[in-house]
Amino acid sequence: MKQPAIYILFILILLQITDLKSQNRPTTAIEPFLGLNLTDAERDSLLADLMGFQSSFYQIHQYKLPNNKPMSLVFDPVPQGFVINTKQEKQVWNLPEKVELPANREALAFFPVYKLASLIKQKKITSVELTTIYLNRLKKYSDTLACTITITEKLALEQAAKADAEIAKGKYRGPLHGIPYGIKDLFATEGDKTTWGAAPFKEQSINEKSFIVKKLEEAGAVIVAKLTLGSLAMGDIWYGGVTKNPWNLKQGSSGSSAGSASATVAGLVGFSIGTETLGSIVSPSTRCGASGFRPSYGLVSRSGAMALSWSMDKAGPICRSQLDCALVLDAIRGEDDNDRATRAAAFNFNASKPLSKMKIGYLKSAFDATYPNKENDAKSLEVLKSLGAELVAVDLPQQIPYESLLIMLFAEGAASFDELTRLNIDDQLTDQRRNAWPNYFRAARFIPAVEYINASRIRWEAIQQMHAATKGFDAIVAPSFGGRQLYITNLTGQPCAVVPNGFNKDGSPTSISFIGPLYGDAQVSMVAWAFQQATEWEEMQPPIFAVK
Repeated sequence: MKQPAIYILFILILLQITDLKSQNRPTTAIEPFLGLNLTDAERDSLLADLMGFQSSFYQIHQYKLPNNKPMSLVFDPVPQGFVINTKQEKQVWNLPEKVELPANREALAFFPVYKLASLIKQKKITSVELTTIYLNRLKKYSDTLACTITITEKLALEQAAKADAEIAKGKYRGPLHGIPYGIKDLFATEGDKTTWGAAPFKEQSINEKSFIVKKLEEAGAVIVAKLTLGSLAMGDIWYGGVTKNPWNLKQGSSGSSAGSASATVAGLVGFSIGTETLGSIVSPSTRCGASGFRPSYGLVSRSGAMALSWSMDKAGPICRSQLDCALVLDAIRGEDDNDRATRAAAFNFNASKPLSKMKIGYLKSAFDATYPNKENDAKSLEVLKSLGAELVAVDLPQQIPYESLLIMLFAEGAASFDELTRLNIDDQLTDQRRNAWPNYFRAARFIPAVEYINASRIRWEAIQQMHAATKGFDAIVAPSFGGRQLYITNLTGQPCAVVPNGFNKDGSPTSISFIGPLYGDAQVSMVAWAFQQATEWEEMQPPIFAVK
């Protein structure tokens, strides 16, 4: 059996300490890695303490820690002097009152939630009829896309029948009532497996209902599928294969919310739920041409979801439009005693507010750079200007070593899956490449606690600087993968709306992103939705899965 990495580190240290007299090996083999330069006397003094630490590690390893046990430390992205707006105003959705049914009912599979909601509310179609359409498409196309782990047919039809009965009696819960959805298979659902996309857990059942599932149940939504994710929330490779991009079946869908983006864009679900730690909503939404929304850290509870990084995990919607995202986000947000990072924050969406009345910035240096999606992004900026937006040049603080702060993610991930590494279970994971979790988890065990804490302190500086940079803006337009914004905003907790803005030369979708101040989620979504109303990209259907 291979030795756990932390023990290897201590063996190296002990070897250099106990081998001082023989001088058969360098006494400073491990010190440069730790940033130390010790004397022989100092090394000799370390020995007893290191042996004590090793004993402590052993005792900790004997204590059973399931994945759902959080840290006693809670990450707080709220900057100094910042007051969260908790005054909830009446939502202005401007939902359509008249929506016509298509001649081919299967075409409803590509209708956005806001149109489906109108049809169900007006009883032009039942939830059971709509749910059956999506269930049939899941059965037909799931294998082609490798996007589904479990089709929850029995539960879906029960929930749909309940929704129809309630609506018939005049009990309408809101725009998600009767709408079928899929959820990333790292959220616990009673009665079905929760596999985390990883072979060691493919038979795992968690007798719990995650907070988001409860909230969607309260909203009357209908769960039709548990969707794929890259193993333990990385990439698009899971134990069943590679989830595909609906526009190009030779290409993976990206991840880790791989199945959520793929199934939504292919018309297999009305909307879906994904998660993001470092791009896992933005990246697959871009690849597949979905509209995704990564909310502010703490706006949506993660209880009942697989933990990867307690200080960086976020959960949010992947839909056909940003208005859909706003409707879903409004339903799933809220404080939760089981997730102490959650905050009560208002979400005041007003679809009637023109862009001319909003302060919108753009990352000038990022747009000025040379990068793959420059042409489509330039056209997107022109669309915003045509809508009355006055774009203010802005830049994000660049002096912080953001990439280096990611040691916090790696350390937390390694802690989340401690036994996976120590007991050699990581060998069962499908993806064993150097840049995959098994190797990252092993490497992360060499990260000293001192460096983790200092990274956290620098992260606090980043939060203050990002607050100053975004203060006063409703939204800031950014290349989805430019200007380091994806690293920055995931570390500091800012929201991000990602929307399709064209296609590249290979025929795959491209995207542009809208970021904003902490808990400015509604305003960010409003700007993104205004852009979408002036474009047609979210209405496009992948030819293989299109309905004519």
